[in-house]
Amino acid sequence: MKKLINAPEAVLADALKGIEAAHADLRVDHAGRVIYRATPKDQGTVALVSGGGSGHEPLHGGFVGFGMLDAACAGEVFTSPTPDQMQAATKEVDRGAGVLHIVKNYTGDVMNFEMAAELAAMEASVDVKTIVVNDDVAVQDSLYTAGRRGVGLTVLLEKIVGAAAEQGRSLDDLVALSEKVNGEGRSMGMALTSCTVPAAGKPTFDLPDDQMEIGVGIHGEPGRHRVPLADAHHIAEQLVEPILADLDFGSSPTIVMLNGMGGTPLIELYLMYGEVAAILQKHGVTIARNLVGNYITSLDMAGCSVTVLRADDELLSLWDAPVETAGLRWGR
Repeated sequence: MKKLINAPEAVLADALKGIEAAHADLRVDHAGRVIYRATPKDQGTVALVSGGGSGHEPLHGGFVGFGMLDAACAGEVFTSPTPDQMQAATKEVDRGAGVLHIVKNYTGDVMNFEMAAELAAMEASVDVKTIVVNDDVAVQDSLYTAGRRGVGLTVLLEKIVGAAAEQGRSLDDLVALSEKVNGEGRSMGMALTSCTVPAAGKPTFDLPDDQMEIGVGIHGEPGRHRVPLADAHHIAEQLVEPILADLDFGSSPTIVMLNGMGGTPLIELYLMYGEVAAILQKHGVTIARNLVGNYITSLDMAGCSVTVLRADDELLSLWDAPVETAGLRWGR
């Protein structure tokens, strides 16, 4: 294992120090391992809290800031944060209008966020609502979930709902908007290589050089099937076709994200986006907005995922709204 670390057990703590040093607009609670906006929102606005295991950067800490999250709880690599972390973050960011938890559908995350919401409601009378993102079409149940996994759509949902929160919309309105986004988006991912968790010191799974994993999860968990390595066009087909089979996008405008898993160079991601765009256009899907790059990763895994969100004027307007975070930044 060759990694730019001091010690496997110190990776998260050291990374949080680096995040704080790099971004003056963020504040890090190192003891609680929570990333906050340095300047809180105004009173009377709904706050957004998310989080999960580390190793998926820039998700979630990279999306704390104007137009997105108010706080992100960082668990150890591929390990859910604790209820105490989530409760502390929830109480800290509450501005009197309630808090929305944005949770990827993994059993540990769902359970711990649920406990945190109950504790915050009992101890601090915080009104907490939750949206569980479950956009992965690869599998119905996985090693870590009951139901579909939450993957790439989480990024798009945090951006869109974050913009609506900045407008001063109510907690109930944000819940309805979150459910709308979650219902209109689908994702599918693949891997060319495994990832290596620092504490393990070896690849999470064995993947021969002449094979690839289709439908892989963001923790390296297996997907639909393992198949022979193919060219980019055929890989794109194996990602896009299941998405289109799962939801009729019709002639609606869409937001499309071609996401890298952490170990794939940008030139290959753009190449893949070209293939994905051509397939979508062949099927009559209109691409109104796109995002290409590393946004929800799996450490050093080589591979990519595709997310397609059926949008309308409201969602496109919220997508275009200003955002100022470490991972996304435009319009200000």
